[in-house]
Amino acid sequence: MTRREGAVAVAVRGVVVALGAALVGAAGAGAPTARAAPEPAAPPLFVALRSVDPTVLQDMRYATEHNFVGRPVDGYRQPVCLLTRPAARALHRAQAAMLRRGYTLKVYDCYRPQRAVDHFVRWAEDLADERTKAEHYPRVEKARLFADGYIAARSGHSRGSTVDVTLVRLPYAPALPHVPPYGPGAPPADCAAPAGRRSTDGSVDMGTAFDCFDPLSRTDDPRIQGEPRAHRDLLRAALGAQGFVNLPEEWWHFTHRPEPFPDTYFDFPVARRSVAR
Repeated sequence: MTRREGAVAVAVRGVVVALGAALVGAAGAGAPTARAAPEPAAPPLFVALRSVDPTVLQDMRYATEHNFVGRPVDGYRQPVCLLTRPAARALHRAQAAMLRRGYTLKVYDCYRPQRAVDHFVRWAEDLADERTKAEHYPRVEKARLFADGYIAARSGHSRGSTVDVTLVRLPYAPALPHVPPYGPGAPPADCAAPAGRRSTDGSVDMGTAFDCFDPLSRTDDPRIQGEPRAHRDLLRAALGAQGFVNLPEEWWHFTHRPEPFPDTYFDFPVARRSVAR
């Protein structure tokens, strides 16, 4: 190839490259840009509990690693309690009554997205994963969690008017030094063991820890007597006076009625932005 022919070839290649770039740019200018689908937001009737009552303690377990799954649960972006406004206002009234008696309410879970429930189901179906058995279901085989009603494909929490709640005696002490601590890295402690051997999170003795998959968690189990029985009855009476109904299988589980969304299972994430107006 002569010098002149080489120069012509270079020039031709330059034109081809420039033309190709122009065609790509023109095509890109009219093509839609791929964007992630926006996260669903909560309906206007949902609020953050803290905006209604900032005095209720919040210990949102599913946003942490210390729960029966053993890791943060899908859909829990922030450790915040979201509820329908009627449920939040009713909880505020119950809190006012408890404060006068020297207690405060503490919530473990409030609204729960459907994706979190799906996470629970996947965890329950994985029979090889028993990392949390010693703490959360020491007397129940994991293969029985569906049949015994501890895990289900739907949860009332996803409708927005259900809370998992306990009592804390004032003044609040996060943990007592003579019992196993409850938190990330703590050794597992049987959730249904006597109070002195059960992990504490500063709440009163309810006979079992929260999310204890055990018959002793049934609100009216006859084996729960004395102070734990009095605490369960006090919590149920205080919430019942404000329209909350207890789930008999779980002393901590209450649903405010009537529910604004009795047949809707929401899936927006647990985050402040979900209720930002």
